[in-house]
Amino acid sequence: MGGQIVECVPNVSEGRRSEVVDAIADAVRRTEGVRLLNVQSDASHNRSVITFAGPPAAAAEAAFALCARAVALVDMNEHRGEHPRLGAVDVVPFVPIAGVTMEEAVGLALALGARIWEVLRLPVYFYAQAARRPERVRLPDIRRGEYEGLRAKMADPAWAPDVGAATPHPTAGAVVVGARRPLIAYNINLTTADVGVAKKIARAVRESSGGLVGIQAMGVASAGGQAQISMNLLDVATTSMATAFEAVRREAQRLGAEIAESEIVGLVPLDALVDVARASLRLRSFERAQILETHLME
Repeated sequence: MGGQIVECVPNVSEGRRSEVVDAIADAVRRTEGVRLLNVQSDASHNRSVITFAGPPAAAAEAAFALCARAVALVDMNEHRGEHPRLGAVDVVPFVPIAGVTMEEAVGLALALGARIWEVLRLPVYFYAQAARRPERVRLPDIRRGEYEGLRAKMADPAWAPDVGAATPHPTAGAVVVGARRPLIAYNINLTTADVGVAKKIARAVRESSGGLVGIQAMGVASAGGQAQISMNLLDVATTSMATAFEAVRREAQRLGAEIAESEIVGLVPLDALVDVARASLRLRSFERAQILETHLME
């Protein structure tokens, strides 16, 4: 895949009914010019992360097709899950990968938001680089109150949507659309089922509470019943996966718990894993060019 490439990573509020997730992902598969890269579902979060990439116009078309299918198939009045969410399609970020500027990615987000309202009548908030107001840059701030509190939140003029009426869609709620740099969705499961421990750890490591730069974190219950720290790593050049893992390990140990396992949700840049290898193995002068497969794929 050469030329201009933009990645899109919609998060859909369905992670338990595989047939529904497949139908939503199929809307991407059927869009000419894009490549579906990954579909990952979490039953506890009741959420799926769908990753695809392609030229800007094709990626925007696939994103709209996905939104339309999700609005038709997901009823938020019946949705329950651990992860905060505002609607059937919770968030649609565009990520410039090659030959696309951030300004162009923002343009895609703004145009998609307008189309979503015009055709689907789904209210839209813009976030990250596409945010129209400073208080809407951070996704957790927009999500606060979640779907259940959306009607009351929209009634406040300060939280009227950026596009559309200040009333939730009757079954699909609202959607957050934006443009951002690549991030890593990274979860760490503990040996305890005490979600209170996970919440304390999340508070200690996330940036908004004085923790690590570029880390968003919350404590939830995983599908297996373990307490989980669910994180977004927004700037791995500053705070690597290894640094986040070690910070969680230290806090867990302080609270009498241990790390059981961790997982990456969706796709991850190779350089982020190279950083983990360097830190974990104390490798000297190790570069991605030393990875065999990077040469075989050239």
